[in-house]
Amino acid sequence: MTILGIIPARYASSRFPGKPLVDIAGKSMIQRVYEQAKKCVSLAEVIVATDDERIFAHVNAFGGVAVMTGTDHQSGTDRCAEIASLHPEYDVIINIQGDEPYIDPEQITKLVACFTDANTQIATLIKKITTQEELFNYNSPKVVINKLSEAVYFSRATLPHIRGQEPDNWLEFYTYFKHIGIYGYRADVLQQITKLPISGLEKAESLEQLRWIENGYRIKVAETELETHAVDVPSDLEKLKLFE
Repeated sequence: MTILGIIPARYASSRFPGKPLVDIAGKSMIQRVYEQAKKCVSLAEVIVATDDERIFAHVNAFGGVAVMTGTDHQSGTDRCAEIASLHPEYDVIINIQGDEPYIDPEQITKLVACFTDANTQIATLIKKITTQEELFNYNSPKVVINKLSEAVYFSRATLPHIRGQEPDNWLEFYTYFKHIGIYGYRADVLQQITKLPISGLEKAESLEQLRWIENGYRIKVAETELETHAVDVPSDLEKLKLFE
């Protein structure tokens, strides 16, 4: 297999404009993500996909590879699909989040390993939930999985509901997982899923992966024990000081 890593990066974020270019201990966020991704030996190439000239120029300035995309993409998946269409030589595309400056290359490697199974169409990572705060954090999607290590459903709600038990005790009766938002796709599947219309479940939960499930695509999951530290708003930068 030949594997391409793509980091979607846009400047216009409603919660944190200019986020890819914010300075983190002397380097921009996008540079840190790019350098971490390059450490993954499974990736033949890493490309930053952006619709902003400032990000494009900055990535080229630090020696990275950037490609300009269209400005009308609704998601990082759509941006990845545009870049992937220009590179038919790759079998698998890895969509790497551009707001996790200290992503561990091992997580990318674990995701890539899902594609050693020829039946894998799409893959993502999950992590066991161990605290009440995580369990009832509606900004952190949960994943229900089956015996084949495939995602059955993603939800911002806490699923499943444990009947007859107080919510404070739910972790004692079921193993819950949260979603780690890095994706891998077979190249042909990526092109297919971006052509699907927005689904009812996707609208309800505001989770694009539900569109894929609703249309019959299977999402393989791999469990990681590594925590991710995404930067959604400026205040999240404080927690990154542990890594500096």
